[in-house]
Formats: sequence, C-alpha cells, structure tokens
Amino acid sequence: MKRITKRFLFLLLAGIMMFSFFASHSEAFSGRDLAKGAKGDDVIELQARLQYIGFYHGEIDGNFGYGTYWALRNFQEQYGLPLDGIAGKGTQKKLKGISDYDEKYVKGQIAKGHQFTYYGGQSLESQVKKGSAPHKQSQTQMQAPPKYTDQDINLLANAVYGESRGEPYEGQVAVAAVILNRVEHADFPDSIGGVIFQPGAFTAVADGQIWLTPNERAKEAVIDAINGWDPSENAIYYFNPITATSKWIWSRPQIKKIGLHIFCD
Repeated sequence: MKRITKRFLFLLLAGIMMFSFFASHSEAFSGRDLAKGAKGDDVIELQARLQYIGFYHGEIDGNFGYGTYWALRNFQEQYGLPLDGIAGKGTQKKLKGISDYDEKYVKGQIAKGHQFTYYGGQSLESQVKKGSAPHKQSQTQMQAPPKYTDQDINLLANAVYGESRGEPYEGQVAVAAVILNRVEHADFPDSIGGVIFQPGAFTAVADGQIWLTPNERAKEAVIDAINGWDPSENAIYYFNPITATSKWIWSRPQIKKIGLHIFCD
C-alpha cells in the first residue's frame, strides 16, 4: 500500500512539474496570420521567438511595427520561406521549431515594467534591468541602418513628400529608392544631399515643396527604401507623363508605372 501511495505521489509530482514547464514554455501562436499593424499576445510571442534566435533587437511589446517586420523578413530569407513579412502558418511552424518561448518570464517582465531582453543562450536573470522601460524611439530612429544619418533620413522624407505625396505608398517608396539608386550610380553625386539638390534634378527643389513638413507615411516610405525595398526595380529616373515637358525623358528605357509616375533607366 505504501509503495502504491509513493508511486502515486511521484506521478502526481511529475505531472505538476510537466504542466508547469509547458505552461511557462508556450509552444503555440493563436492561429491567426500576423502582419504589420497587428497587436496582442501572439505578437509578443513572435517578437520573443525572433529575439531568442537573434533576429529581433527591439522592445518586446506586442506591437507589430517595422522592427518586427524587418526581423521577420530577415528570418524568412535565411530559412527559405516566402519573403512577405507575414507570420503565417508556415513561418510560425518553422519559428516554433527552432526557438523557445518562456511566456511566464516575458509577460512577467512586461507586467512589471522592466527593461529586458530574451536572447537564447543567456541566463534570464542577466537580461533584466529593473525599472521603467526607456522611452521608445521613433520607427525612423530604430530602423534606419547605421550608414544613414538623421539628416539623410529627414532630407529623404522631405523629398518623398514634396515629390510624391498623394501617390500610392509603393510609389512613394519607389521615389525614395530612385534617390538611393542615384547615390550608388557613377553618373550622380555620391550623397543623398548631393543627389537631391543636383540642379534641375527634382521639381520639389525647384518650386520649394522640398521644405514642406513630411508626414509619417513619407517617413515610413523612406525607411522601407533604405532597408532594401525597391519597387522601382533599380530605376534612376521617374516622371509624370501628364506634366513632363522634357522630350529627353521619354527616350529613357521604361521599367514600370506606379501611380502617376513612370520609372525608367
């Protein structure tokens, strides 16, 4: 009888320990696809898992912004997944298979307002800095590659807003990409300021619209462009066929049209 009782207690204790482990080390998302703009517990899990394997370096806060988007894209690229920046079932399955998620730790630190990280291979205790989390940086500050200064980003945003406000978002990213493509091209100045203020290069400079205050959409378009999205497909020119007066621009090999702009080589 004593042996049976001891065995029962052992199995009960083992069951409790297993339940405790799996309760804290969650293995499943909620089931929905996660894209930029999403919020909630499953975004917290996504950020934590991406940080665990070294792709995400931002704050784990449950807000799917540009930091999460680019971390996810980089993860997808490295593992041969569809490169769409969306955490669908396939991406979630792959991520779950190679990462860990200690839900109790992550949510506990968020609830306490602690500044913390969740990198794999490091003790959890060493990743907690007690006290209030720091003031959040803007998406522009957080996601700009180191090679670009704040002045570069602000100037690009001014140019995008002055040249293409009212255009579809993809078209605004394409305008920013054209400027960046020119910086890398031998026929143009090798700086963002040099390209934008090259005489006769942009209408917005000529008519003063370059100095209008850009909106967040223009800034986001710049961030997408400097992080590698080029809807223009390597174009170095664009023009509006309705307002263009130059015969020369029509001689350039055309690549595609986005909104009102034709992008060309």
